[in-house]
Amino acid sequence: MSIREELLEIVGKGNYSDDVAVLETYSKDFSLVPAGMPNYVVKPAGAEEVSRIITLANEKLMPVVPVSSGAHFNGAAIPRQGGIILDLSRMNKILEVDGLNRRVRVEAGVTWEQLTRELGKNGFRMIMPLLPHPRRSVVTDYLEREIPTNTVYDYGEPLQSMEVVWPTGEIFRMGSASVTGYPDSPSKGGNPSGPGIDFYRFLQGAQGTMGVVTWANLKIEYKPKMDKVLFAPVNNLSYAIDFLYRVLKQRIGQECLILNNIDLAAIIASDAPGDIDRLRAVLPPWTLIMVISGMQRRPEEKIQYEEEFLGNVLRNEYTEISLTDSLPGVPGLGKKMLSLLREPWPAGATYWKDRYRGACQSLFFISRPVMAPWFIDRMTEVAVGYDYPASDIGVYLQPIEHNRACRLEFNLFYEPDSDMEVIRGLYREAARVLLDEGALFTQPYGELAAMVYERAGGYTAALKRVKKVFDPNNIMNPGNLCF
Repeated sequence: MSIREELLEIVGKGNYSDDVAVLETYSKDFSLVPAGMPNYVVKPAGAEEVSRIITLANEKLMPVVPVSSGAHFNGAAIPRQGGIILDLSRMNKILEVDGLNRRVRVEAGVTWEQLTRELGKNGFRMIMPLLPHPRRSVVTDYLEREIPTNTVYDYGEPLQSMEVVWPTGEIFRMGSASVTGYPDSPSKGGNPSGPGIDFYRFLQGAQGTMGVVTWANLKIEYKPKMDKVLFAPVNNLSYAIDFLYRVLKQRIGQECLILNNIDLAAIIASDAPGDIDRLRAVLPPWTLIMVISGMQRRPEEKIQYEEEFLGNVLRNEYTEISLTDSLPGVPGLGKKMLSLLREPWPAGATYWKDRYRGACQSLFFISRPVMAPWFIDRMTEVAVGYDYPASDIGVYLQPIEHNRACRLEFNLFYEPDSDMEVIRGLYREAARVLLDEGALFTQPYGELAAMVYERAGGYTAALKRVKKVFDPNNIMNPGNLCF
């Protein structure tokens, strides 16, 4: 029996394709990574079918590339060596919402749009990264360690126990979801650790090279009873970062982030791209956005306490910062911004990173907040060398764990029909320079992965040995990371 016939037998005619037009849709994404053509596309219904497909791929020594959503930005789902696209979009069930334990169990194909809508009906929310694409997989974003806008330590790790199909085809459940009788047992799958090893760490950041997660438990939170969005126009970024060191360690605020004027304009513009330049002209160079919230217990008192604390700090220590519920030149932004921080980007609308020039390449890494201005200067120097206007670089600074660290993101907006090669060169050179200066790339994609792993010889060798144990035939997404 041919591989085509066996795949058809596993998933059925309606969930299989080798049509060239269909294959081409999986050959590229929104990134600068070169296209790669798969041989087959299959859409399994669950873990059993995923297991059978992976077992078959091992027999035929055929690469398998898992794809869990309809929006990819970094090239990790492009088949570099052909093979089988394992499209998990059919596995899109919200399996249970456990409000008592603030937990939701979802399949890998569940999107941000789908999950936020369902949780909202029950008064819950996800702690989410900034404006995820509505068609992105929630599970994938947390496996890829996307950073949430909420800086509170308790919320920084939403991923709990999960089910995975290993590269050998074995189905495995980890943590407290591995007990007999789950999910009907008293254990609710909240603890991701064990048995023996924290396998969930093993899968985070693996870009589909270490197995296929079929469902996961995620933390959810109650919607706050009260919210107040505060804005601070910022001219001196270092001063604002120092202010955040002072207040965030006191667990003040929920969402907190800093955007430069072009990123903020691209997000809030009513009419893009025409309205973006107008907004850039009236927005401050940087805007600090902070949300203070009253939760389930005594919300008014919590809001009052945090406002009084901020007021004292601003009056007595940071007199150059003014936190108010409005931003000059942008009336009514508070209510709009709260929705933007709690919802994915609107379905059907051009994604915010593509509104200005038609395309965007992002470069992001982890750093100490105090180093952010230094990295911004280095990025500016590289951009000038490529005749890319420094004022057109979007910058997003996301504090992590009460400002213990931060994610710094540079957005390079470009016209896809004419600027792609310039942006590719700029991206490559900027990544090299920032890496040399100490940037920590915890999500290395494409060419960046090669730069990162070649500088960590011992770690790379150990990772390859582990890969050989779990994926002896190297069928899972070969060509990514250091594999």
